[in-house]
Amino acid sequence: MTATIYESPDEALEGIEDGARIMVGGFVSAASPTNLIFALKRRGTRELTVMATNIGFGDRLDELCEDRQVSKAIASFAVRASTARESKFEAQYRRGEVELELVPQGTLAERIRAGGAGIGGFLTRTGVGTQVAEGKEVVNWEGEEWLLERPLRADVALIRAHRADRLGNLYYRLAGRNFNAVMATAADLVIVEAEEIVETGELPPDAIHTPAVYVDRIVRCDAVEVRWDGR
Repeated sequence: MTATIYESPDEALEGIEDGARIMVGGFVSAASPTNLIFALKRRGTRELTVMATNIGFGDRLDELCEDRQVSKAIASFAVRASTARESKFEAQYRRGEVELELVPQGTLAERIRAGGAGIGGFLTRTGVGTQVAEGKEVVNWEGEEWLLERPLRADVALIRAHRADRLGNLYYRLAGRNFNAVMATAADLVIVEAEEIVETGELPPDAIHTPAVYVDRIVRCDAVEVRWDGR
């Protein structure tokens, strides 16, 4: 199956409905699908559950909170100890207006990988005896306590690649592989913004990080510069 190429990020988001579970790639501002995030904001889709390594830490995902489009975040970095540089999501979370499931970063990556691989769960020592363990099954194995972590999947994944070919194969540049690559495997609909779209066969086989079989939609977008302070 060949991925569909769209003319604009707004068109690429066609069909995303209120209440969707959406994975958003990137790490802080590195290879974040900022154009697709802005398009999602313009679309006005609401009651979203967003899954990302961070929200409000140098990314533009926090912009969705301006119009209260996010109802829940599953993330590793979402709140600070201080309110001096409070993000929109943080402010809403402290007022009890949105939900947050805080997940250690390695656990988040593995839960997404498990969702993509069709694995029912995995055991980890990370978070044992902390708030992370609340509500989770604890397994005693070889005299130690382990948390049973469940897989994560989404209705939609928004990711960013450096290059895509017309078939849908993706190449990520440097740190761009971060959460983009694993999220591409764990969603029913995968939408990619790419800085370049090349002809099929132009990407060397050993430079393909995400095979086309995972990709549904592609749109070419220029990079959006985002500073650490979120501007």
